[in-house]
Amino acid sequence: MSSKTRIVVLHMKEVIYTAIFLVLGLLMIVLLLIMFGPSKDKETASSVQTTSALTGQYLPGVYTTAIELNDNTFDVQVTVDSSHINSIELINLSESTAAMYPLMEPALEELASQIYEKQSLEDITYEDDNKYTSMLLLEAIKSALAKASVLQQ
Repeated sequence: MSSKTRIVVLHMKEVIYTAIFLVLGLLMIVLLLIMFGPSKDKETASSVQTTSALTGQYLPGVYTTAIELNDNTFDVQVTVDSSHINSIELINLSESTAAMYPLMEPALEELASQIYEKQSLEDITYEDDNKYTSMLLLEAIKSALAKASVLQQ
């Protein structure tokens, strides 16, 4: 049995290029795994929402809904904590808009007092004189509370 010795000659330049390409390939694979792999942020966000869902029905904060009447825009602002509606008020209501719609503020005060007492929008009553104004305000309050709702998140 004859064995011939084989000598392999490697140029240092080729070895360095091969090593660089292997390192870049490994970095690319790691980067792809990090970018497209399962994310821990999604898991923590869902656990935060689940925790807040167990503790209350709202995400604490200030929520607004815009109302537009004849090119006049103002906002209904609802402030909530985790389980209570704390305040409901009109903001950005100009004097001219308040003069054009004088029932807006008294109707909101009447609705807000009922909502504070019941902590719900169910079984809210209003006078026939303020029917459409009250319905408009209730829809705006409902929209703001929908933004604050944990179940909606």
